[in-house]
Amino acid sequence: MTRLVIEGFEGFRGLVGVPTPPTEWLTVKQERVDAFAACSGDFQWIHVDVERARASEFGGTIAHGYLTLALIPLLWHRHFEVHGIATAINVGLDRVRFPAPLRSGSRIRAHFRISEARQTERGWRVVTRATIEAENADKPVCIADTVVLYRPSRS
Repeated sequence: MTRLVIEGFEGFRGLVGVPTPPTEWLTVKQERVDAFAACSGDFQWIHVDVERARASEFGGTIAHGYLTLALIPLLWHRHFEVHGIATAINVGLDRVRFPAPLRSGSRIRAHFRISEARQTERGWRVVTRATIEAENADKPVCIADTVVLYRPSRS
């Protein structure tokens, strides 16, 4: 899939409220869940004990909510190419929810919708709703409003 190009601030403003096509699918393998457990220190059995998790209500291990959240930038950068910026600074999150668990081995994709794009003295403040869905799931596995400050490149 060809990445969608956003041409600077005007490109962001033109996308406010406009749905974009979903990203390509990404498989969240157990190896990624285990690596996240190692770097976060969260070794709760529901994430890393495959045998014990099989007998749980989930029928297998599930990804950490924070891992699902952390995949948003990966999905964004594989899907979009932003021109005319020197720096993108993660300012934070306005709202995050995990409506459903993400089973290890599932495929996910993101739907992005720009909800705000405004110029500030520090750069372009862009708020994007990221909705992460798992293949064949009834509910999204993550919904988050990301806030990024884009600083223009000097021409």
